[in-house]
Amino acid sequence: MLPADPRTLGATVTDGGTNFAIWSNAADAVELCLFNEINGVLVETRFAMSHRNGPIWHGYLAGVRPGQRYGYRMYGPWHPENGVRFNAAKLLIDPYTHLLDGDLTYAPEIYGHVAHNGTGGGDLSVRDGRDSAGFVPYSVVTDYRVREVVRPLVPWAKTIIYEAHVKGLTAKNPDIPENERGTYKALGHPSTIAHLKSIGVTALELLPIAASLTEPAIFHRGRINYWGYNSIAFSAPHAVYASSTDPITELQWAVDQLHNAGIEVILDVVYNHTAEGGVGGPTLSYKGIDNKAYYRHDSHGNYVDVTGCGNTFAASNPHSVRQIIDSLRWWIEVIGVDGFRFDLTTALYTSDSAFNSSLMTAIESDSVLRNFKMIAEPWDITRYSLGDFPHPWREWNDVYRDSVRQFWLGDLERGFGEGVSDIANSISGSSSIFYYRGPTSSINFITAHDGFTLHDLVTYNEKNNLANGENNADGSGSNRSWNVGREGESDDPTIQETRHRIKKSLLATLMLSSGVPMLNMGDEVSRTQAGSNNAYSLPIEMLQESEADFNGGWALPWELNSQAEDILATVQSLAQIRQTYLADVASEFFTGMVDHGTRRKDIAWFSLGGREMSGGHWADEEKRSITVFVEADPTRGLLLLMNSSKSETLFTLPDAQWGETFRCIFDASKKVATYEPVIAAPNAKISVPQHSAQVWLVSRTR
Repeated sequence: MLPADPRTLGATVTDGGTNFAIWSNAADAVELCLFNEINGVLVETRFAMSHRNGPIWHGYLAGVRPGQRYGYRMYGPWHPENGVRFNAAKLLIDPYTHLLDGDLTYAPEIYGHVAHNGTGGGDLSVRDGRDSAGFVPYSVVTDYRVREVVRPLVPWAKTIIYEAHVKGLTAKNPDIPENERGTYKALGHPSTIAHLKSIGVTALELLPIAASLTEPAIFHRGRINYWGYNSIAFSAPHAVYASSTDPITELQWAVDQLHNAGIEVILDVVYNHTAEGGVGGPTLSYKGIDNKAYYRHDSHGNYVDVTGCGNTFAASNPHSVRQIIDSLRWWIEVIGVDGFRFDLTTALYTSDSAFNSSLMTAIESDSVLRNFKMIAEPWDITRYSLGDFPHPWREWNDVYRDSVRQFWLGDLERGFGEGVSDIANSISGSSSIFYYRGPTSSINFITAHDGFTLHDLVTYNEKNNLANGENNADGSGSNRSWNVGREGESDDPTIQETRHRIKKSLLATLMLSSGVPMLNMGDEVSRTQAGSNNAYSLPIEMLQESEADFNGGWALPWELNSQAEDILATVQSLAQIRQTYLADVASEFFTGMVDHGTRRKDIAWFSLGGREMSGGHWADEEKRSITVFVEADPTRGLLLLMNSSKSETLFTLPDAQWGETFRCIFDASKKVATYEPVIAAPNAKISVPQHSAQVWLVSRTR
């Protein structure tokens, strides 16, 4: 091999061939392996990468073009007790590849140690000499360049996020050709876009689409990792989601279609661990390239695991920071996405704060990345850091989630009814957490992919994860849910009505809170997972089913009953209310101070008697009702009446200082399609049914 440009890692196509470069600090030698089919037989040709600049091994091969399959073999010592695990018998995926070809075969050959079965059980101390080529995916040479992308550039204050799974979002959509359902192409289909637009979505947040693998133990239980939080190639689109042999072009097209409709695309990215698992996991890429440099180890050479997945990527190391930055820029500049949600973000740094993180600093310093949406999941299994991230980061706010659930679903008898202080703080933007950054720092959510759906939140007290094959030990045992008196589905009309009303009230709270709302796929149509609060896996046989047969709670239902239609209409109505009255006032915290011109506050809280709440009201831990007024502009405001008690409650509207006319534009106890708005005068007595919310438009001429 001729010398190549060592500054660009990965496979870089030139006019006459391809540059190859890979980072390994501790390897003794590196071989590039090309795979070509000759007379129906796949033949491997090896080339020694004899050129080295520090830890970067590089070489140039003339005539190598896009589509070439390849991998690496790394030579070096085998000292697993010290975290050193080189094994040249194992074909390794290029960390910089943008396309993988082939599937993983769950056989002993994929392990660096001597394994007796496909789950990795065996002697961890002995190096295995069996060749893994043919059992692991191949890297593929590609040539996709930075492209011009026309973006919606939606400001945070007007952003509504919809978290969805590529396959699940469209797998049951009858308007899409069956061979395209559940694919990248389906994301750009007019029916998909029309649905998202109808519920006010401005940003589609996709669960991981980077190439991922199912964990061997899960595979051998007859299931696959459906969510995809098990990446093996950070910058390669998962080929399973493509309707064609070119997932990159297909994904670019879908992103462009969404952009044309004014919808941004945010990717859920998993840089905190990889699919190689713990010490007993397979050797597929990083573990064989330079195990000790790419994964965090303790002083004894053992993996540091703060992800719960067996390994933790050493994201603070300079070479890892470089790779993550390069990956993020590829997704933005080549694919065209608009931002990222970082899974288990605190696992990406070892410093005491995100402010001191080398990766966070690199992202903020990067001339491209700092202009895009960045969202942190501010915890891992060992650390919780909500509110600790610097501007311009936003954060998933689980305190918001818990306070809203507590208010609407809390039961004093079960020990988590705590008054209205928490819900008031959450509705107004969580200033106690994000006081120096503004309310749009809070990504508000009530449900997400991880946990109960909205429907199941009011249908189950207990999780039902037995299908995962883990004896129901997986998933959180603390859900702050309420089954309204009967576990599971019920034919009782009273229970059904109460559940329906609570779902609509929860949605009203989410959509009308200060901060950035995030909807979980299917909550707008009452999707159920039958009580699973950890629906990350599905049966292997479902991979062989047609999209028309794809079933269970994993997919968005497109055929709706009357209750689901009303929930959909609810989200559509609330999104319009938010866009009309709140979007322009949601970028800054409310002050609660009296404006000397209007003699009103920009936000105010009222008791049932129609007067502003006193200290006694705030201290009442049994209080289950609250009224909040938000000033939209000098002539209009919104009044949200919230009654989470078990009894119908009489509210008194504020006096004429706050508004001359009060018009109820949403009532959780009424069907949206047939609802006739109610008009009332100042100080009017308004009856609000139990477990219900109302939204009133307050109008005035001064």
